[in-house]
Amino acid sequence: MDLITHFLVPYAIMVLIKSKNRLEGAFGGISLDFDVLIAWIGILYPQLFVFSHRGITHSFFFGFFTSLLFLFVLTRKPVKDTINRIIRRNLNIEFNRVTVLIVFFGALTHLFLDSLTSLGIPLFYPFTITRYSAEIYYYLDTATIIIAFAVLFIIYLRINSKYKKIALTVFIAILILFGGIRAYEKMDTLQQLSSVDGNYTYMTAYPTPDMFKWSVVKSNTENSSYEVFQFNSLGNYSTNSKNFQRLSVTNGTYISALNAVNQANNLPEVKRFKWTAYYTSVNAEYSSNWNLIYFDILNSSYGRQNLTVVI
Repeated sequence: MDLITHFLVPYAIMVLIKSKNRLEGAFGGISLDFDVLIAWIGILYPQLFVFSHRGITHSFFFGFFTSLLFLFVLTRKPVKDTINRIIRRNLNIEFNRVTVLIVFFGALTHLFLDSLTSLGIPLFYPFTITRYSAEIYYYLDTATIIIAFAVLFIIYLRINSKYKKIALTVFIAILILFGGIRAYEKMDTLQQLSSVDGNYTYMTAYPTPDMFKWSVVKSNTENSSYEVFQFNSLGNYSTNSKNFQRLSVTNGTYISALNAVNQANNLPEVKRFKWTAYYTSVNAEYSSNWNLIYFDILNSSYGRQNLTVVI
């Protein structure tokens, strides 16, 4: 989800329950995305790839400490005064037991929203690095961003608070509506396809920027193959069908290539690549050494598109 939506959702909830600490909740909602300040660590040190955007801070455990630190910094007088001059408003936030809980509530709304989007987040890190996602929303939703920006502008204006409350209520309703439509369309896509073709062992759908178009992956574990295509749930038709092998071998033997892949999978850069990909396939070519090209069959826009390793 975008930064403005992460700000508005907890802010709107605080307004609707008539809490005075709405800004603490809102800042908690955006605090986790300041992981961009530590993303350089994961770039310089591949073994620490969890230090990336949507990485270490996007978990229940580290999310608490991230939001706590964020609130502490914001409530320091020099920082608060600087922000006040920029936004031309009085940033009335405090650091106490109540606001610590509220800023963490904002962080929890952030985790919930991001868990609905592409690739998801490592909610239970450091206990597991696994990402969790409902795969309903695409990384960023253009319509949501536009509406969120308009609502943020209304909140900034010096107008009657009732109009701000109406705008926030409408925004939350639209967000729920968009999420409901996407969830329904995903289930409808899987239902339509499962009734047509049952020659697969696993099938799932992933969101695209268009809520009525889904990237569908069918996999067959018997021959380690994938079929990937886009499905339009409104028109009930498929496009751009492609087939992939989990491991394609040129020269050399399959067993030797598989051994090379198993070695490469222990490399930090490979672990990082697989962590930011949906389904990883490998093109292996032997020429005195194994040249392994890892790629994501869905061409994920999150992270690099391919990785070459020599074994």
